Amino acid sequence: MSDVHSDQLLSEVAALPQLPGVYRYFDAAGAVLYVGKARNLKKRVANYFQKSHGGTRIGHMISKIVRMETTVVRSEAEALLLENNLIKTLKPRYNILFRDDKSYPYLKIASHEFPRLAYYRGAVDKKHRYFGPYPSAWAVKESIQLLQKVFKLRTCEDTVYANRTRPCLLYQIKRCTGPCVGYISPEAYAQDVASAEAFLMGDTQLVLSKLEARMTEHAEKLEFEQAAELRNQMSAISRVLHQQSIEIASDKDVDILAVKVQGGKACVNLAMVRGGRHLGDRAYFPVHVEDAAQIHHGELDAEEGAAPIPADSVEVQVLEAFIAQHYIDVPVPATLVLSHLVSRELIEAISQQAGARVTAVFQPREQRRHWLEMAETNAGLQLARLLAEEGSQQARTRALADALELAPDDLDNFRVECFDISHTAGEATQASCVVFEHHTMQNREYRRYNIEGITPGDDYAAMRQVLHRRYGKLAEAMAAETGALPPGDAESDGSDASPKTRTARMPELVLVDGGKGQVSMAREVFSELGLPLSLIVGVEKGEGRKVGLEELVFADGREKVYLGKDSAALMLVAQIRDEAHRFAITGMRAKRAKVRVGGSQLEDIPGIGPKRRARLLQRFGGIRGVAAASVEDIASVEGIATDLAEEIYKALH
Repeated sequence: MSDVHSDQLLSEVAALPQLPGVYRYFDAAGAVLYVGKARNLKKRVANYFQKSHGGTRIGHMISKIVRMETTVVRSEAEALLLENNLIKTLKPRYNILFRDDKSYPYLKIASHEFPRLAYYRGAVDKKHRYFGPYPSAWAVKESIQLLQKVFKLRTCEDTVYANRTRPCLLYQIKRCTGPCVGYISPEAYAQDVASAEAFLMGDTQLVLSKLEARMTEHAEKLEFEQAAELRNQMSAISRVLHQQSIEIASDKDVDILAVKVQGGKACVNLAMVRGGRHLGDRAYFPVHVEDAAQIHHGELDAEEGAAPIPADSVEVQVLEAFIAQHYIDVPVPATLVLSHLVSRELIEAISQQAGARVTAVFQPREQRRHWLEMAETNAGLQLARLLAEEGSQQARTRALADALELAPDDLDNFRVECFDISHTAGEATQASCVVFEHHTMQNREYRRYNIEGITPGDDYAAMRQVLHRRYGKLAEAMAAETGALPPGDAESDGSDASPKTRTARMPELVLVDGGKGQVSMAREVFSELGLPLSLIVGVEKGEGRKVGLEELVFADGREKVYLGKDSAALMLVAQIRDEAHRFAITGMRAKRAKVRVGGSQLEDIPGIGPKRRARLLQRFGGIRGVAAASVEDIASVEGIATDLAEEIYKALH
């Protein structure tokens, strides 16, 4: 194995210290292959280059290593935290990686004389109170509704609150105490806020005791109406506790984590308990599970005292990776209930990072056991759904390849590009290109092309232009590689598009939305570019333009094919075609709106700001009206002097 590595890299390995640290491997392109941690850097890293790993995944990864970086740390806990920070940042090819999720939502009690309840997502501000995080927006909104029913706190925006002269509907239906019109004193409202905060933190017994004491106090003063309100609050809390099975003496903040691995895929299901209330769960699906598991097995004997390989090591790896990566930027609760036993060092590391003791519970009892069983069931269901979806997606790709008599070398990399033209009576013509690969739509690779210099409404000319622009440079680069053109001719026009051709590749299938006419145009373009005609397939509307009756038209002379409305291949073709149509229409509408409003043309004129632009468009009914106006007419608009009117007239003519 060492024969394929440079002397410099091997000398760096030999010079490593016998200290804890983190190492990173890079390939020839500078991409990060793997990030790992070690109690002893020298022993761990040397093991990669001294042993023969054959044709395994770890052997394949090691053969790509051309450069290495290491960082020495003070302890294994520091190494673990640094390792997972780097994994999350660098996204290595051979590590178990959990993709960044959207930030979690919180329930916010805003700072104010009469604080409001609000849904919040983003960076927290210390002047407000935040409760959570919650697993979903629905969980936050459900909690807000519950607090409205029990404590009747306001939810209106401060601007609305400040301008009300009479109470809103929420007051009428007993969901608010009407602080906007002075129906409750600041002191009484503050008591309700304090009770709501205690309820959210799980101190339900304290809330009930305080409400009972206040109710008794009002009753002794013969203030029976106020006492009745507090009695109703206590009854509402009791109903909530009963309906949601909240135990007054139970856990307050707990995360329940269950992992399921099957068919090379994994799912971690995270369920959240906050203030004793089970708020729901969320499923996470890591990538690179198989590769990382192989490498982990290869590492186990790299250091002295390494543990034997347990039967469920992949589940443990996935769970440990989730805990280490997830709690980097998400608050960790005091208790974690886990489906698998994880290392003590990991729990100590996240405790150190959180600045508070974290307890991990394996094989829980009573209520915690019920929570874990529910999380395990959901993890299994979510993973089964993922496997079923991926299986059906692969089956559709295979069905399409078979129907078109294609034999791709790698079905996972089977690539389809689809084009559609969109305009309104020739105005704002745009072409769209959408990409299907790896059994799904690749929306990051979608492209729009503004079509110019053609007769308005000429879809064939638009298709010719977009295909030339899409494949012209790529065809030249391919011809240069095969020797059909002298080297350098592929970039002879000095276009800045040439870097894209280094990574771009021809798809296995080019779909055009249209029948014989569009296919004929595509055939002409491909013939001019020297590209194979067998790649081109047109999607022709069926009788009555009904969905499911589409026929496929080929550019290489084959007869049209009707796949059948229940065909998996036709379903995939229709999905890709519809996505191209949707993408084209949204781009065309945005462009058309910009042209009609006249934003882009007027914005470029010095001295024209938002107010003047709005006055011009309102006076003349749009950019065309402004262009048709004389200098005197333009100067008659408020805020437009004669000199500026002349500049506008010149710019539009």
